[in-house]
Amino acid sequence: MRPRCPNHPHNRRDKMTMYRYATVDGLRVFYREAGPKDAPAVLLLHGFPTSSHMYRDLIPLLADRYRVVAPDLPGFGFTDAPERGQFTYSFDRLAHVIDRFSEAVDLGRYALYIFDYGAPVGLRLASAHPERITALITQNGNAYEEGLSAGWNPIQCYWQEPTPENRSALRDFLTPEATQSQYAHGVADLSLIAPEAYTLDSALLSRPGNEEIQLDLFLDYRSNVALYPAFQAYFRAHRPPTLAVWGNNDPFFLPAGAEAFKRDNSEAEVHLFDTGHFALETHARVIAERIRDFLDRQLRG
Repeated sequence: MRPRCPNHPHNRRDKMTMYRYATVDGLRVFYREAGPKDAPAVLLLHGFPTSSHMYRDLIPLLADRYRVVAPDLPGFGFTDAPERGQFTYSFDRLAHVIDRFSEAVDLGRYALYIFDYGAPVGLRLASAHPERITALITQNGNAYEEGLSAGWNPIQCYWQEPTPENRSALRDFLTPEATQSQYAHGVADLSLIAPEAYTLDSALLSRPGNEEIQLDLFLDYRSNVALYPAFQAYFRAHRPPTLAVWGNNDPFFLPAGAEAFKRDNSEAEVHLFDTGHFALETHARVIAERIRDFLDRQLRG
């Protein structure tokens, strides 16, 4: 058999996902990266209770023409999780770390993919540095109060009365059963859900001290809702090209949150899929097709 040419498109090293660390303010930030260094960049930000592992199928589907970078937030995945006395677990602080991370890995300008917790982190970056954002892709990444379901009620009770009792009541969100449920809810064919996804999330959430970290972030999520008007003002003022690709059966972020992006940017594109919160688990290929078409028009047209 003749050896395959090293420059054959199916044999190019820059399509492979690489696993790296960057040092940011003394923290080791783990990230996945693929694609040509000189290609337009896409920064992928994960949410709760997962990590950049959620992008394992999407990254190779974009890396032939984009530089794709997906970090783990502090306290998640394989990024450092300092003790609470050494690090403030707030969304402002997470955004600061990811802002510095983007500079450390020379992203410059980039399209921003936001999901769940990645939405308030990423939208803080976009609001502070609108000149860096080439496009916005939101996959169940909320910025509107109408996008919040009744599933938030116990957390909102904690915002209103941050008592030890209300804090303790939220520990049920951190169990392996709750994590698995987030993957399964609203999914028609559960055989499409890879068990290693929720098993890895649960293992990392169960590290010593991590439960209190997550409860701190539950409380601070109220700061994100308070910033929704500022995020919406950013959409109106800068009108970043926007694509919403949304799991229609998400138990936490309702489809109304996807449709609301069109209120502040009439050219926003919205696609709803018959799946749950972790839409990439079941619809990675079709979502990648939507993203490629969108980015090709916005960044390469």
